Amino acid sequence: MTTEAGEPQEDVKCDIISCAHREGRSGRPKANLGAHWLTTRQVTSRNPLSFRTMQTKVTLLDGSLFTCTVEKRSRGLQLFEKVCDHVNLLERDYFALCFRDADNNKNWLDPAKEMKKQVRGVPWNFSFNIKFYPPDPTQLSEDITRYFLCLQLRQDIVSGRLPCSFATHTVLGSYTVQSELGDYDPDECGSDYVSELCFAPNQTKEMEEKIMELHKTYRGMTPAEAEMHFLENVKKLSMYGVDLHHAKDSEGVAIMLGVCSSGLLVYRDRLRINRFSWPKILKISYKRNNFYIKIRPGEFDQFESTIGFKLLNHRAAKRLWKVCVEHHSFFRLMSPEETHKKLLSLGSKFRYSGRTQIQSRRASAQISRPAPHFPRCISKRNMMSRSLDGGTHNDDASTGPSISSSGSPGGSICIHDPRSKRIVLCITNSDPPAGLLLSSQTFTAETANTTTTTHITKTVKGGISETRIEKRIVISGDTEIDHDQALAAALSEARLQHPELSVTRVVVHKETEVSPDHVID
Repeated sequence: MTTEAGEPQEDVKCDIISCAHREGRSGRPKANLGAHWLTTRQVTSRNPLSFRTMQTKVTLLDGSLFTCTVEKRSRGLQLFEKVCDHVNLLERDYFALCFRDADNNKNWLDPAKEMKKQVRGVPWNFSFNIKFYPPDPTQLSEDITRYFLCLQLRQDIVSGRLPCSFATHTVLGSYTVQSELGDYDPDECGSDYVSELCFAPNQTKEMEEKIMELHKTYRGMTPAEAEMHFLENVKKLSMYGVDLHHAKDSEGVAIMLGVCSSGLLVYRDRLRINRFSWPKILKISYKRNNFYIKIRPGEFDQFESTIGFKLLNHRAAKRLWKVCVEHHSFFRLMSPEETHKKLLSLGSKFRYSGRTQIQSRRASAQISRPAPHFPRCISKRNMMSRSLDGGTHNDDASTGPSISSSGSPGGSICIHDPRSKRIVLCITNSDPPAGLLLSSQTFTAETANTTTTTHITKTVKGGISETRIEKRIVISGDTEIDHDQALAAALSEARLQHPELSVTRVVVHKETEVSPDHVID
């Protein structure tokens, strides 16, 4: 018998009293029985909070783990809000928490119900995922929301849930590389620099070569722009945002029922064989393991028709019914339906309790905070680090020339290994920003032998605003470069463009090998 958290103490008490009567009749001293009674009560009353709280683990879209403690009686909304606050997300209505039950079936955590009534017999492990895929991602207000949507779609593509053609894989993969690694630089990227990233379930060398070919053409594209192009292409896929459920038709043939923003889709052998849009559906219901939809009569029909599908069991039918109710309410209604309490009611009392898409868009239009600063994660398979301008570099100091300076920055700077024909100068006036991002700008200028990328970031922290300037200067030539002269000219040009610039760090990267007869002291 399943009991509440406070009931086991009563069961223990009844068992001990009955045991005391039996032992009393056998002639044992009652003082020992009383001592046993007191000891039992002390053990059952230890750590009262352990009956009320539970440790939860939430896997976020970037693969990181968020852990927190919640009360068992708390509703799902409380945990969901904690996760959204942790990731700094305001457009929350498209997201939800899901978990796996004892049969490994995916279930969405109902924000209106107590969590202990939903998660039973399994650890409290959740995943933070997209639940309602927006038909037009460009209508999302913030870059961070679109970024999380991109992360979810990348998972869908790699896992095979969102099938793509070879051409689509290459286009989407190239935008992923631009978002994660920035502009292509032949001297910093190897011949197979995308092999460490994962783009498709069955990734081939030919696909990687095509992705690199496209990536080279995206010079100057920001990560946010790359993600926007990614979403513009992925939203056109036929399986975009489709939640699939196994079922059988009236003839017992195995099919898949897909729920999406536009309605209910029917698939057989991975091909769509029917589509029922939400305006065409009058009623959805389930009974035992059967799922029914009542269809509005067509132009030449006189009566409504009901179509039934058979699912694995009663729980699977109810799960599909709930997903349909939520999708229809979110994408089709102006506001969620009000629940009318009746003295006697048959069937499920479940109703969608969140905001609809229309309400969510209105709320998003009222967002007035500055664009949040958030780190874009690099794929787990990638081992390179990324600079502010989007390029990649190796942080190992032993691979580049060393620098020693004396006096003020820009004064006497000696660079060992003066024989390289190409150098990369990184000049900054402060450490990477840690406050709230107000604005970010990137400018690129090119000459015959020099490419200069200027990245200006304005942040505010503790009421004090700070402007960080990072200049990345690539100097190349057919002859050997005088490093001292090149660095002095770069610093002079930087000060002319930004008189307030106070250089605090200069990094020089060596780009060519040293001849064997030249030894560095």
